[in-house]
Amino acid sequence: MFCCGSKREWKPLEDRSCTDIPWLLLFILFCIGMGFICGFSVATGAAARLVSGYDSYGNICGQKNAKLEAIPNSGMDHTHRKYVFFLDPCNLDLINRKIKSVALCVTACPRQELKTLSDVQKFAEMNGSALCSYNLKPSEYTTSSKASVLCPKLPVPASAPIPFFHRCAPVNISCYAKFAEALITFVSDNSVLHRLISGVMTSKEIILGLCLLSLVLSMILMVIIRYISRVLVWILTILVILGSLGGTGVLWWLYAKQRRSPKETVIPEQLQIAEDNLRALLIYAISATVFTVILFLIMLVMRKRVALTIALFHVAGKVFIHLPLLVFQPFWTFFALVLFWAYWIMTLLFLGTTGSAVQNEQGFVEFKVSGPLQYMWWYHVVGLIWISEFILACQQMTVAGAVVTYYFTRDKRNLPFTPILASVNRLIRYHLGTVAKGSFIITLVKIPRMILMYMHSQLKGKENACARCVLKSCICCLWCLEKCLNYLNQNAYTATAINSTNFCTSAKDAFVILVENALRVAAINTVGDFMLFLGKVLIVCSTGLAGIMLLNYQQDYTVWVLPLIIVCLFAFLVAHCFLSIYEMVVDVLFLCFAIDTKYNDGSPGREFYMDKVLMEFVENSRKAMKEAGKGGVADARELKPMVGGDEAVAGLQEFHFHFLSLSVFTDCTSSGEALVICITQDVLLFLFVCLPITWIAEFLSQLRSPSVKVS
Repeated sequence: MFCCGSKREWKPLEDRSCTDIPWLLLFILFCIGMGFICGFSVATGAAARLVSGYDSYGNICGQKNAKLEAIPNSGMDHTHRKYVFFLDPCNLDLINRKIKSVALCVTACPRQELKTLSDVQKFAEMNGSALCSYNLKPSEYTTSSKASVLCPKLPVPASAPIPFFHRCAPVNISCYAKFAEALITFVSDNSVLHRLISGVMTSKEIILGLCLLSLVLSMILMVIIRYISRVLVWILTILVILGSLGGTGVLWWLYAKQRRSPKETVIPEQLQIAEDNLRALLIYAISATVFTVILFLIMLVMRKRVALTIALFHVAGKVFIHLPLLVFQPFWTFFALVLFWAYWIMTLLFLGTTGSAVQNEQGFVEFKVSGPLQYMWWYHVVGLIWISEFILACQQMTVAGAVVTYYFTRDKRNLPFTPILASVNRLIRYHLGTVAKGSFIITLVKIPRMILMYMHSQLKGKENACARCVLKSCICCLWCLEKCLNYLNQNAYTATAINSTNFCTSAKDAFVILVENALRVAAINTVGDFMLFLGKVLIVCSTGLAGIMLLNYQQDYTVWVLPLIIVCLFAFLVAHCFLSIYEMVVDVLFLCFAIDTKYNDGSPGREFYMDKVLMEFVENSRKAMKEAGKGGVADARELKPMVGGDEAVAGLQEFHFHFLSLSVFTDCTSSGEALVICITQDVLLFLFVCLPITWIAEFLSQLRSPSVKVS
């Protein structure tokens, strides 16, 4: 379970052995504990209370109940009362995660609004469903002085039973808007929130259509990457330029058009909505303009490195041609995550209703778990993070194994029939322990960050500027550490797929390889990731532009700010899921290439595995630097880093300056805090995170082993 393992010679795909078996056993024991929590919640009767529901006196609806000691109205026969009805369903307590209302078991849910107690009485007489307390007869609904307390809050909204869960839920969106008011604390005007919710409900068909469009565009982009990788970089660059300019121009045109439109033609009820849309258009147009300017500046700085990325994308495109099932890898991962999340949510709901009956201050029944078992939900939350990270790590190991098989197979005609399935087979047989250990390390970093984020949200507006600065700096440092560990884990999985070593040995070997090629990694990953980011931007801009046109010309007057944000976020997530596979392939290829050049020199018995195009990529980049006077007088066939020593120092200094300036500008504009606070936060982050990492990388790169000659 500790970092151990002797240094081994790299023998790609030759030896296979089980790795990190103790961590696999630990993960299995943890999963057994998760199963125990689920079984305990079901065995204690929580399943029946969750599915059938129960009233405020502990009676489960739809069955005969046993009498609870010292609790009135318990032990009732609710065989014919199968639905849970809340007297005030819109009274929500988000802190304790429950509805602050008396719950009763009723025969039927009121399908129409009941405005008076007479309507409630008629409903009870006609349907046999008493909506007032058990102590009050239907004939007393209009005469009893206690009817205002024991009967539902008027008017009773129309409701319908939730499928499979037998709860009467209001069909009107007003309750959902009130629920959102409690969640979204930054909206001071409740009428604005009601219009936002109304806009989402009115535009739900358009939202679904645009989400489907983003999925189709992502699939099309993945197909394009396979076949036109050589020109893809230039196509993406041109399309993003045109899309940014076009989207910004359309936003300004729509803003000018709506501003010039006469307000006299708009009825007073829709005037506020029109003003909200106009203000949203102005914000969108300004944001798009700033984004376009920043994008142009970045592309201007990186234009000289675009040619270096083309060859690398071409090799990655060949991988997708030989391994077409890689395109569908996000679907299997998403499907596994959805299944696990559904199980986790159901178990969490079971835990919310498990335990023994306890009478609260109001005299109603609550089910609580006592003793050490009351902390089971902490275990359950850790399981959510660890197992989710485990599933994502399995995807990384599967992709790495398939790409490693492709790279280190000299004759591509001898590839397995399905390298993806072969990689999955090796993962299950040999490397599940390595995946469990790597995902556990990410979990150890993610949990403290989530706790600090929760503390920050709870103390927002209460802490002083210094405490807020320290808290945000800690959160940011943990986020940076998590990203670094994620990248190292991915390369460790690649090393495990190549040499079948345990996690720590693989991570150490991969780290040494990356440090020896630190500046080359920075150059390739920066340009490659930026090109993939442009692909994500293209999908988001295309989906957002289609959404603007559809929502703008929608007949109903609705606030479409929230629908457009939902669509753009979904489009980005879909594009990220698909293009992240391409990013993994590029990273795995580079590590394989670095190992190939380090341990092989092209001599008999030590031939290179790499693709010719990848060698041309390095050779052409070196020749281009030599022509610019940066290559020195060394042998032209020597593999050198892509950035020289003096150039590296100057480049790092320039990067530090631009990074700090951009961080201060972004933080001040997004958070709205004082300039001194923003500068203090970003300088602390820069001094204690960014600067040490770049200095260490630069120092270690100077200690790399002598370069390998290519014969």
